[in-house]
Amino acid sequence: MLSINRLHHLIRQELEKALTSAIAAAKRAHETATDTESIAKSKYETFGLEASYLAHGQSVRVAQCQADIRDFETMFTRLSDVSETNAKVEVGKLVELMDTEGKCQFLFVGPSAGGLKVTFDKYSVMIVTLASPLGQAMINKLQGDEFSLLVAGRRRDYEIVMVSS
Repeated sequence: MLSINRLHHLIRQELEKALTSAIAAAKRAHETATDTESIAKSKYETFGLEASYLAHGQSVRVAQCQADIRDFETMFTRLSDVSETNAKVEVGKLVELMDTEGKCQFLFVGPSAGGLKVTFDKYSVMIVTLASPLGQAMINKLQGDEFSLLVAGRRRDYEIVMVSS
């Protein structure tokens, strides 16, 4: 089974990788936007303007990655300070879901960075937030609870097989 401490470590690594990638992309976009070749020679040349929009977007991505790291560090600190035996679905919990076809998936309920995937041994763990439809459907549920969710216009039924404590 998954070690929650090892999972926290892997999530930190993935968040750091995302930040490193975002910083590199922001640097490239900034260099392109400020390059002398990007200066418009007529009002119809918009490459420089487009490059500056891209540079701004990449800077916003860097800030979001930094905020994600802060959110998770705060959560990890809070979790290590509290010895909770509460087995309801909430931020900081690892959840195993099983659908009606018997397919299982692991989800980590995080404060941000929804959609990020972490691979641990043979398991793939996806981060979900409580703001997502899946997070909303699972919040405060307990191991053994069932719930339904409308996905792409189709109803999906799930059972909560496990909630980490």
